[in-house]
Amino acid sequence: MQFIDRSKISVRAGDGGSGKSSFRREKFVPKGGPDGGDGGKGGDVVLEVDANVNTLLNFRFNRRYTAENGDAGDRKKQYGRGAEDCIIKVPQGTIVKDANTGELIADLTELGQRAIVAKGGRGGRGNAKFKSASRRAPTFAEFGEPGESRDLLLELKLLADVGLVGYPSVGKSSLIAAVSSARPEIADYHFTTLVPVLGVVSLGYEKSFVMADIPGLIEGAADGVGLGHDFLRHIERTKLILHMVDAAAVDGRDPVEDFDKINIELKKYSDKLAKRPQILVANKIDLPQAAENISKLEELAKREGIEFFAVSAAAHENLDVLINYVGKRLEEIGDDVEPVVEAVKVFDVEKEDDPVIIERNDAAEFIVRNKNIEKIVAMTNFDNDEGLRRFQFIWRMKNLDALLKERGIKEGMIVHIGDIEFEWHE
Repeated sequence: MQFIDRSKISVRAGDGGSGKSSFRREKFVPKGGPDGGDGGKGGDVVLEVDANVNTLLNFRFNRRYTAENGDAGDRKKQYGRGAEDCIIKVPQGTIVKDANTGELIADLTELGQRAIVAKGGRGGRGNAKFKSASRRAPTFAEFGEPGESRDLLLELKLLADVGLVGYPSVGKSSLIAAVSSARPEIADYHFTTLVPVLGVVSLGYEKSFVMADIPGLIEGAADGVGLGHDFLRHIERTKLILHMVDAAAVDGRDPVEDFDKINIELKKYSDKLAKRPQILVANKIDLPQAAENISKLEELAKREGIEFFAVSAAAHENLDVLINYVGKRLEEIGDDVEPVVEAVKVFDVEKEDDPVIIERNDAAEFIVRNKNIEKIVAMTNFDNDEGLRRFQFIWRMKNLDALLKERGIKEGMIVHIGDIEFEWHE
């Protein structure tokens, strides 16, 4: 199956159903009061973590998701039916961001976890809701509130206990193939592994951990060089880093320099990531040229204050010792791992601070931006005189005339609020 770890989608929640304007018309009740019911709520768009979804591949073929609208209200104060939510299944470890602002919306790490990413509009109120002592027979009802819509960027970060890092061709794929049932492509050329590979490493009865073979990092990866950011984010959730170097220096590189360069990239990407516990693993000790580098690598491990293991993934030499130590180290670390990025668990669509903003467009017309006012405009039936008068009252309460005058509005100028255009008069 193709591994896709980033995708962009568009979501739109359902509109609320319109309220009903009607009056009781029953035998022997000649002047029945208003009895229009409210519209139903529009469906939310919800992301849900599903154990059966492993990649973001489906989002390459289906990029638009829309929830249903709520039903309209009816006579006899009957409420419209609320719409079903649009549930979108995502893999465990999905990060959700606003594609336009980069705002972090949700970090979905637990099976069954949900996040509302677009809220459905509330149903419009029927005319029965507007009855009062001073308004005995209101004729107007509200339209349904429009549902939220937005573009989302989905990123998958692997949920692994151990991350394998190191330059290309140091033997990471050979190691994960030797200690788990994972079968990555293995060959003698750089960037054989083009996607992260997960392997479950067994430590005996009911004890195991997940290891991720992260594609080869190179100098400049934190700035996007090579495979760069595409794979650095997959290390963020790991509790422990196995830093593998080529003790035999088959490609002519210095393994000590390789170690230092990769750690520089990790620190540039994230200070928190650079502080993750590391184990230095020198691979290819079955090759004769490895002997001259082992002592240097032992000194490097002492300098860094980390454990050192010399192994051969190809010959399966010392792998049991390494894996048993990793298991014990993971038990010591436990679940207390500081996240690289603090993520919001549930997206709150409403903003507490929503000031009225007045702008001018290229035609010198005025644009009023305020979510609450835009909702009121969208829900008002301007063909109804009473509905129009109610909106004029809200206009005065919001002090829009004064705000527009401050911006220099003149008689007959055009004002835009949402999708509605008004002509301003003193």
